[in-house]
Amino acid sequence: MRVPLFLVDIIIPAILILLILQQSNGKTVRDVTFGSIFKFINVAYQVRLHSHDIKYGSGSGQQSVTGVEGSDDVNSHWLVKGTSPSGGKRGEPIPCGSKIRLEHSSSSKNLHSHHFGAPLSNHHQEISAYGSDGVGDSGDCWVVICKGNSRTWKRDESVELKHIDTDVYLGVSGRTFSRPIAGQFEIVGLKHPMEGSQWETAEGIFIHPTELHHSTHSHTEL
Repeated sequence: MRVPLFLVDIIIPAILILLILQQSNGKTVRDVTFGSIFKFINVAYQVRLHSHDIKYGSGSGQQSVTGVEGSDDVNSHWLVKGTSPSGGKRGEPIPCGSKIRLEHSSSSKNLHSHHFGAPLSNHHQEISAYGSDGVGDSGDCWVVICKGNSRTWKRDESVELKHIDTDVYLGVSGRTFSRPIAGQFEIVGLKHPMEGSQWETAEGIFIHPTELHHSTHSHTEL
């Protein structure tokens, strides 16, 4: 069956435009960028950073942060942003060593730590979700520590997050909770980098610029 000429005139340019856009996007798609929303997976334990409207029964009493094994929970989405309203331009690649905040998308609270013992592993530090409408305090600020020779945070490379106020590393203790969050993993602040302190981006929407400076994004299944 022959394709009508008028359809060829429409289809071929459309394919060329798609290929050009893919090549353009491919230059920056590996970078994690400010304004991206993603799930954050722990390399050693293969659990995703998670939060929900359940408060700790001890320590600070703030909203709990845990690790979950499932990949389809909407409460595992986090928005990466700068540490001030003017910091971290949307779509800009995040340099290694940058100071960032992670805002929990469902509750608009920030990933937070402070000098409270973790609920199950008191020798580690508590990690919570804190603030309102994305506004918290200095305990929400973290430094991105890259591995290898990368200059920017890459989607396919592991990083560590170091808490600025207390110098602990975001990690997983390996212990799990009972009810009401049975089976979820304890997220803690570790005094030193170790197994459980390495993280990678997983499913998400990654904002990135193009040569034409149009707003665009690359995404994986959420």
